[in-house]
Amino acid sequence: MSVEQLSEPVKAGRPKAAEAEARLNDLMDTAARLILEKGYGKVSLEAIAKEARVAVRTIYVKFGGKAGLLKAILLRYRAGAFDPVGMEDSIQGPIRDTLREFGLRFHRLVSSPEATALYQIVVAEAHANPDLAEAFWDAGPRQTRELLARFFALPAIRAQLDTDAPPERLAIHLMNCLMGDQLRRFLFESRCGVATTPGEIEQGIDLFLRGVLKR
Repeated sequence: MSVEQLSEPVKAGRPKAAEAEARLNDLMDTAARLILEKGYGKVSLEAIAKEARVAVRTIYVKFGGKAGLLKAILLRYRAGAFDPVGMEDSIQGPIRDTLREFGLRFHRLVSSPEATALYQIVVAEAHANPDLAEAFWDAGPRQTRELLARFFALPAIRAQLDTDAPPERLAIHLMNCLMGDQLRRFLFESRCGVATTPGEIEQGIDLFLRGVLKR
């Protein structure tokens, strides 16, 4: 049975769910490799389909197009490297411990060479390919900021803060404290290897909390 049949109605002899999922993962692996090697704008759906040995129709049926495929790749990568489950339930412990754990998980997500290469592609091609910027935003930064905003909106957390800033603004401020020198990393990462370290994550959390916690 061909991979194309993943998009067809259920019938006798269809691959098991695990096999179908494995084939979709292979497709996403192939697409991610080609995008990282050549750039988003220089890789066509036809090239991805040919390399992955699937029909272009399969990509449209499963993902809606190239932007949807990229979004699925980003969501899969984010789920594997950054599992935020439990953050909103951890209000019994110190806020610093919760944010430190978030920061370390975030560090694991963004510090890999693959993540750095993808960020550089997004920065370089976002204006020419708005669908790329939208897919990246929806699968990554937007979800992370919404997670943080929900956390800062919790009554038990708001009671510890000495600021009237809305939760969304606090989320942006924390992310800026954690990301470090973004401009230098985007411009020179491939040559100088600048990366946010766990120690800098700790410093960023301390810097954030000193500005917002009640004394």
